[in-house]
Amino acid sequence: IQLHSVNLNMPVGVPPQNLTKPEIVKIDIDEKSVVYWNGLPTAGTDDLKARMQGAAEQAVQPEVHLRPNKLAKYEVVATVLAVSQRIGLTKIGIIGSEQFVE
Repeated sequence: IQLHSVNLNMPVGVPPQNLTKPEIVKIDIDEKSVVYWNGLPTAGTDDLKARMQGAAEQAVQPEVHLRPNKLAKYEVVATVLAVSQRIGLTKIGIIGSEQFVE
């Protein structure tokens, strides 16, 4: 007999509260496609990779907030996303996407 349901053993009770707030890393890309790490300009892709590698190796990975300017080159934004994926950063989000809606 084939059943259409899947039985799951779910945990019971209230999940524990996470009292430690994650560190937040802000990556901004301005209209000239300059990449900033927490407000400071990076010295190129190698510098960005080194900073991301350091963040990825932390015991608790920080949240990465990527905020590209509407006029920034797509290539630069795509490079930042690709580097973060290759290095293993898992908590990354794009902030300020409402500027792209017309």
